[in-house]
Amino acid sequence: MPSTDHSDSSTVLFPRDFLWGVATAAYQVEGASEQRGASIWDEFCRIPGRIADGSSGRVACDHYHRFPGDVALMAELGLSAYRFSISWPRIMPLGRGRIDTAGVDFYARLIDELLAVGIEPVPTLYHWDLPQALEEEGGWLVRSTAERFADYARAVAARLGDRVTRWITLNEPFVHMAYGYAFGVHAPGRTLMFDALPVAHHQLLAHALAARALRDGGHQVLLAHNHTPVVPASGAPQDRAAAQVYDALHNRLLLDPLLLGRYPDLAALAALGAPDLGDFVRDADLDLMAGSLDGLGVNYYMPTLVAAPGPGEALPFALPDYTSRFPGTPVTAFGWPVAPEGLYRVLTGLRDRYGAALPPLHVTENGCSRADTPDGAGRVADPERIDYLDRHLRALVAAKRDGVDVRGYFVWSLLDNFEWAEGFTQRFGLVHVDYRTQARTPKDSFAWYRDRIARARAGTA
Repeated sequence: MPSTDHSDSSTVLFPRDFLWGVATAAYQVEGASEQRGASIWDEFCRIPGRIADGSSGRVACDHYHRFPGDVALMAELGLSAYRFSISWPRIMPLGRGRIDTAGVDFYARLIDELLAVGIEPVPTLYHWDLPQALEEEGGWLVRSTAERFADYARAVAARLGDRVTRWITLNEPFVHMAYGYAFGVHAPGRTLMFDALPVAHHQLLAHALAARALRDGGHQVLLAHNHTPVVPASGAPQDRAAAQVYDALHNRLLLDPLLLGRYPDLAALAALGAPDLGDFVRDADLDLMAGSLDGLGVNYYMPTLVAAPGPGEALPFALPDYTSRFPGTPVTAFGWPVAPEGLYRVLTGLRDRYGAALPPLHVTENGCSRADTPDGAGRVADPERIDYLDRHLRALVAAKRDGVDVRGYFVWSLLDNFEWAEGFTQRFGLVHVDYRTQARTPKDSFAWYRDRIARARAGTA
């Protein structure tokens, strides 16, 4: 990777309109579950053994009641944007029909609070909390859910769109399909393997239908996708072939239709019994999807090592631990490899793969989990997170220097929060949360990010 020293040109690399942000998601931080409709995560968390510590997002960080203080923390950071998600069941308790005025009012107050301190709201319409009523009708396996999502998007935009410039339709549709519908480790807990493929298409259709409605109102539309550079376990042809299959499934399945108007070749999956795309893709769908992005959100955490499958394995690839090939690589508390060069590879790889079809990029999630504990004086020292963020920002700068149009960077996350199937066992926040008292304690990384933003704006680093 080229040099990541950026001290000589930050005013060029980080113009005044560069978005410095943080990100959260509704189910992970809001709480106040009794004041909205049921979501698939409410049901999933009730199943014994599904969540590592037996917890749920019922209270989470109580952001619903404490958002003014959390916005004050964002203002102290000097942010220009806050990426949050809107809870579909808080707006439409049954996923269709009646609008909950109290739910809309909550987001209106949040947006007003942000705008009052000069922070742009960047709402995500769907971050995995499908209304349970729609899941009982088939969830993302059925086409009608995409149509209901478009109705929901129109309803939200009609009530909040006068104060929002850009919307993110979906968060990580590949992860939602794979973890929620293929492997069952996330809500709704289905284990359909390749029969989960319709979930990918129906999410893309939902995005496209919502994008059409939002663009009619003059809004910019993004989608946030989880990207990973795929590394073959060796130079052997079988490992390289397995890596190509995994890359098509993880990185291209959800992007090629939006940027190129076609799906990647999935012949290797069809040979293992995956459904034919023609079973659920209609003639006009790809035309509707193509060109439906005004920007692309890049969520990056780690690379993926891929090997050929062993005898009798059900998948056309195996996923050995990354450190088995790169044993000196540090890992986060999640066990994820820390490889900032992977962010550079993702950003430049998107440019090289899609060329003129690629819209401007925003890094919409990037962060580090570690076991954070306040010391006796109440300080939360997290030097590993500071190093992680610094190195990834340097990788972003290197990509910008090499001509990639990156217009924003959002740290995951503002707050320690409910981390899906891991419950409260993983802490990603710039701010430590005591889940018993809900006390917020800014970590050392909070001060580092505040100062980093200030230096970039001043053109001194």
